[in-house]
Order: sequence, then C-alpha cells, then structure tokens
Amino acid sequence: MSVDQEAQKHRYVVKKMLAKPQHEGARATVRRNIGRYELRNLDPFLFLDESSASPPAGFHDHPHRDFETVSYMIQGAVTHQDFSGNNGTIKAGDLQWMTAGRGIIHSEMPAGEGVHRGLQLWINLSFKDKMMEPRYQELQSKDIREDEKDSVHVRIIAGEAFGVRSPIYTQTPTLFLDFTMKPVAQLEQHIPDTWTAFAYILEGETVFGIPPKCSSSAITSHHAVVLSVGDVVAVRNASSKMLRFVLIGGQPLNEPVVHYGPFMMNTEEEIKKTIEDYHMFRNGFENAKNWKSNKARVGEEEESGGAGNSVAACKRGPEKEIRAKAVEREEHEESVVSEVLQISEEGQGGGELGGRASCVCNNQGRCEMMW
Repeated sequence: MSVDQEAQKHRYVVKKMLAKPQHEGARATVRRNIGRYELRNLDPFLFLDESSASPPAGFHDHPHRDFETVSYMIQGAVTHQDFSGNNGTIKAGDLQWMTAGRGIIHSEMPAGEGVHRGLQLWINLSFKDKMMEPRYQELQSKDIREDEKDSVHVRIIAGEAFGVRSPIYTQTPTLFLDFTMKPVAQLEQHIPDTWTAFAYILEGETVFGIPPKCSSSAITSHHAVVLSVGDVVAVRNASSKMLRFVLIGGQPLNEPVVHYGPFMMNTEEEIKKTIEDYHMFRNGFENAKNWKSNKARVGEEEESGGAGNSVAACKRGPEKEIRAKAVEREEHEESVVSEVLQISEEGQGGGELGGRASCVCNNQGRCEMMW
C-alpha cells in the first residue's frame, strides 16, 4: 500500500481552535471549543467545555432537556443536586453521564475550597429519544476501566480502546477516551469511519495523522482539533513532556438542531413548547414548581434573610418584594409568549445562545434563564 493510500484511511486535522477562557454561570470560567461561534455543533456533539471554578463560583439551578451531559472531573470535586432528589459529589477522576431527556433542573457547585476543574460534553439525542425519562450513570475513578501499552495509558470513559470496553451505555453511540502518552510515544486508535471525531489537548503537545497529511505543527494545550473522515487516528507525542488529551467520536444523527440556551430541539416550534413546559411546570418539569437546591436556599438566607429569590445569583432590590402568590395564569402565559417572540426575532431558536444558564429573577421570584 502506498503512503497516499495509507494516509487516506487515517484521519487528519481539518480544523484547529484555541479554547479561550470566558465567564459562564456564576463567576465560573470555561474554555469552550465546540459550541462557540466558529463551531456551533459537531453532530452529534453540541458543547465541550473545560470548566474551572472556586467557591462561591459555580453553576446554580438551571434546566436541561433533549440531550446528555457528560461530566468528567480532572481536579477537585463538584456537588450535583437535581429536582428529583438525586445528589452526590463527583471527585477527581469520577464520571457522571446524565441523560436529561424530557427535563431536569439541577445545580453543579464546587465541593470544598480550591480550584475545581473538569470537562463537560453535551451529546445530542435523536428525535425518538429526546423525551425519554431522565437517568444517570456514574462511575467512581476506581471503577473506570484503564489499560496501558507501549508508553500509552488510556482511561475508557465510553466505547473501547486496547480491547477494553467501558460499561457506560451511550444512547447516541459515542467514544470517549482519556489518553496520557510519555515522550515520543505513538498511538493508533480505531474510530468507525462514518463517525464524527475530535480531540482536545489538556496538557503537552502532539501531532495527529501520518505523512504527508499529519498536522504541520504540534497541537498544544487548550486546542481542539476536528478530524477528517477515516477509520484510524494516529497520534504522536511531539515533546519531551507528558501528553494528555481526550479523543471523542460519535455517530452523527443527521437531524436539524435548534439551540436555545440549555434546550436543543429539532424545530423552533419544539423550542417554544419546551419553554412553555418549563414555565408551566409540565411535561417533565413538574418537580420544579417548589424546588430549590440546597446552595440556592443557603444563598437566599444569606442575601435576603430567607425572603429571597430562586438562586444566590438572583438579586432583587429591597423595593421589589416577592409577590405573596403567583400571578394569574393568563399573565404568566403572556410572559411566555413574549419570550417565544424574542426567540423568533433572534432566528433559529436563538442560535447564538448557549451554555449553562445564569439566572435573574422574574416577578414571582423564580429563576429566569439568561446567558
């Protein structure tokens, strides 16, 4: 086989992006690659964030519907709590694979002092799965399967590597591998040739592909690279230091995507319906009506003596008292219609909006989504 023929089956870099720091949530910092304006989505992937937060920063109560979030901790720990009573702490090396399905409202806040760092990947669900019941799959660090060959160590978050398979079930077929490579080590990893694939460099520098189609210069930390079609990706540690990166692949859904903050549907009409469901506490959001996370309740007591708002990040001046009872249903529906009209004006469901929500208070003292 010629070099050119060999290169054709190997994947090579078709796009490179530096994930620059930006603020998200309540004073948290994220480096976003997929989901920013240069790459709105990479079917079936919607977002990949490398987040960093120290108390009191974090991600207060916010909703999701229609996709899966994969949270993988690198440093520190994050406490998760949702409106169905699920709660726990994800520590360094731990994994949480959350299927939001028809609806979840939750918070993700640093557990303890210091810097807490992790990755969060959003994976789209197909039309037939978008309204499935929410579920969780969680693995502690000690339970994540690992292997090492020829100076290459891998943690298998999802899918298979070196003949070892993860126990995680992926609703949308997905490969998620965390590689650490010693200096001058080399790797070849199989990925189905019809799948989308990309990599994100956590530390060190590397070269993807083989001559003549290898990356012309080393890819350094905090860069994401989108890989071409092919069934093998070749990777080489191009430095004298350790290299760590995640390699992620998935089966495309080939369905339209309409973004509106934490909601990802197929059509604008479905987005409008989702916002109505969120505001009216129905079709998956029933538990939201009287729920607040523990962090939100503590924040209310600290900031407003218990007569506060839905999250600590929501601040209301003393001249604006929270109403003693909800406004009439018609008035509430009018506010929903107003928000839906705003979506239409922005086009494609507010396609430039994304990420985990921050909050401001509406006239009922309830968290409204803002980005």
